[in-house]
Amino acid sequence: MTTRRPNILLIGIDSLLADHMSCYGYHRLTTPHIDRFAQGGTLFERNYCPHVPTTSGYGSMLTGMDCFGTQVVALRHRGSMRPGVRTLAEILREAGYNTTCVGFTGNPASRGFDTYLDYPGWGADETGRSPKAGNLNKVAIPELERLASQKEPFFLMLRHMDPHTPYLPPDPYERLFYHGNECDPANRSMDPVRAFKPFWDYFESWMPKGITDKDYVIAQYDGAIAYMDACIQAIFTALETRGILDDTIVVINSDHGETLYDHECWFDHHGIYDVTLHVPLILRYPAKIPAGKRLAGYTQHKDLVPTLLELAEIEVPDRFDGRSLMGMVRGEVASHESEFYITECTWMRKHGWRTPEWKLIVALEPDFHFKPPVELYNLVTDPGENVNLAEQLPDVVDYLRGRMEAFIAKRERETGLPNPMYHQGDWHGLEGVGAFKSSQQAYDSLYIGGVAQAVKLQAEDRK
Repeated sequence: MTTRRPNILLIGIDSLLADHMSCYGYHRLTTPHIDRFAQGGTLFERNYCPHVPTTSGYGSMLTGMDCFGTQVVALRHRGSMRPGVRTLAEILREAGYNTTCVGFTGNPASRGFDTYLDYPGWGADETGRSPKAGNLNKVAIPELERLASQKEPFFLMLRHMDPHTPYLPPDPYERLFYHGNECDPANRSMDPVRAFKPFWDYFESWMPKGITDKDYVIAQYDGAIAYMDACIQAIFTALETRGILDDTIVVINSDHGETLYDHECWFDHHGIYDVTLHVPLILRYPAKIPAGKRLAGYTQHKDLVPTLLELAEIEVPDRFDGRSLMGMVRGEVASHESEFYITECTWMRKHGWRTPEWKLIVALEPDFHFKPPVELYNLVTDPGENVNLAEQLPDVVDYLRGRMEAFIAKRERETGLPNPMYHQGDWHGLEGVGAFKSSQQAYDSLYIGGVAQAVKLQAEDRK
């Protein structure tokens, strides 16, 4: 054992839905290596990304703040992270850590790393597939070797992109979970996807020509997870080979989940249904984290930074919105907040309130799916959130709306800052348009385009 502070490896996986990981109960064996890794640490069963999508998700994960603290809620957030908020990289660098991030250049929450490295994380290679995690390893493993050779501890963040579209896992993962005919003319499950004009040109640029079966696409998502899982094992092996695995706090987390064939939010990550909110969190550090433990309490992204600082025994004057999870690990508390504010500003601008029993979703402007302005779901009887009860149960809507508005007012008082969801302007990237006046306007205005345009959209936060 070394006497220096522990290294920290944060594996941030874009668009990874916890419910599609075998260690979270998925019926397909998508994550055998992560499953074994989780057996050596603690898995948090109800970890949530309350602020969708990537920019706001990582913003909370890497600052310990909620959206009121960061003032970041939109994918196309303009400007950098709020000056009064320190990122994890800035805190650790001040504490003597060497810091590197791979595949995270330009995001507001990436401020403060010593070294920024990138890798090909989009598009297909000459085989027509996209070995994103393999490309990441080619960059990350040499950097891990360099960091491990230094006398200072390191903080290495890896941003994996495999579960993010386009889902193009290399052979043999393309057919690992699918053995049918993806172009069977009798299958019409892709008809509604094809009819959704804002997304179809993008999907057609990477999906098989003539595809009819939505289960093939879901199998590609699962295959991408399985491929990434195998590549992540190479990272674990590199740590073990260097003899530093047990001296390293290893975190597996995700910025948000993914909508597949859910809620007509086809193969993307917008909406604040649980498929986008429920994300994995696994911690391994044998010195302080028990092995084989699963915790059912509620946790959020904002809890990660204070947890890591407690594990590394780093005291800072910063005040976080989240709390260390070590109290839960030690059995001192059963759960953190079981009801919380949720936001989404990707392709729709909505917010809501989630409790263990209920989910309220309120549109701040009309959306391009023509959904009702208010949605209410009973998460106990309808965990898939398929039956909107808003009209039948107006008293429950009013009660939850009151809880949400009281929380917003409380956080605005505490921070002295406005709710950022109310002040997004041209959040959709269309200059001078402002809030959409109708769903038809939103439908006619929003368009992903091809892969190149999608990459450009993901890079908007670099401006």
